[in-house]
Amino acid sequence: MIKKVFITVGIVILATTVSMNIQANTYAEDQVPAYAKWGKLAVKETQTKYPNATLVDYLHIGSEIKEDSTIERFKLWMKDGNKEFGVFINIKYTTSTGKLINIEFQETSQ
Repeated sequence: MIKKVFITVGIVILATTVSMNIQANTYAEDQVPAYAKWGKLAVKETQTKYPNATLVDYLHIGSEIKEDSTIERFKLWMKDGNKEFGVFINIKYTTSTGKLINIEFQETSQ
């Protein structure tokens, strides 16, 4: 009898834990940052500009709103053979429409 109770309690605890993990993962997937679209574009355009380099690290520096446009700032760390370097990417778009205005790249050794 006691063995059955322990098994039942164990199953309930396991089911609750799995349910909580599924809910936590679902919640995390729903929390896509607003800059994610622009981050994907930054990575894609940087890989186009540096086709032989591989992406080592990615950082969203922040957003800046100026009048009717927004600038999303990123830093990507790249590796091309033995050379490692950073690329700052500024993506400017119209805030209200999300229409891309321009992309600027600046390579750095730091």
